[in-house]
Amino acid sequence: MVEIKRQTKETNISVKLEVYGKGEAKINTGIGFFDHMLTALAKHSLMDIELSCEGDREIDDHHSVEDCGIVLGQAFAKAVYPVSGIERYGDSVLVMDEAAVSAALDISGRAFLVFKAKMKDKIGAFDSELIPEFFTAFAHNAKITLHIKKQRGKNAHHIAEACFKAVAVALRKALAKNERIGMPSTKGCL
Repeated sequence: MVEIKRQTKETNISVKLEVYGKGEAKINTGIGFFDHMLTALAKHSLMDIELSCEGDREIDDHHSVEDCGIVLGQAFAKAVYPVSGIERYGDSVLVMDEAAVSAALDISGRAFLVFKAKMKDKIGAFDSELIPEFFTAFAHNAKITLHIKKQRGKNAHHIAEACFKAVAVALRKALAKNERIGMPSTKGCL
């Protein structure tokens, strides 16, 4: 179990992360839809995530969502590096009714994000433009290469949920233990 706390002028965040958990979540950001997405991330990755965030939501949700991505990514990096005995790569295509989103990732120690899913609609009160902000912060702080691409879909809720669940399944696959691999790099290090 990794625990990280981070306080800035905009947010006060606490994260507990068990990478090889049961998919249990205890999420409280004060942002209902975002809590729903982080719960889905935990459930389908089989990581246990406890996350609480107090943010400057009187302004908007941007700092809270981005900073949650930063702290969750830092906890992930602390839990998995140095990498050894895992698959390292994972991918998934997740469907939610009419929507399909693919995610592919590399637990590489190199941060990079490709996000190809235009998010501009409101989902209830949630600004869907914050979804790529979360994944940017998460990927860079987790030190993973992450590609997310909408293949099809019209409903913003379905597309957003497919993004989080596709990433979760790809993480679960990449984190799968495989002792035969040892250090999953021809260079001998990541």
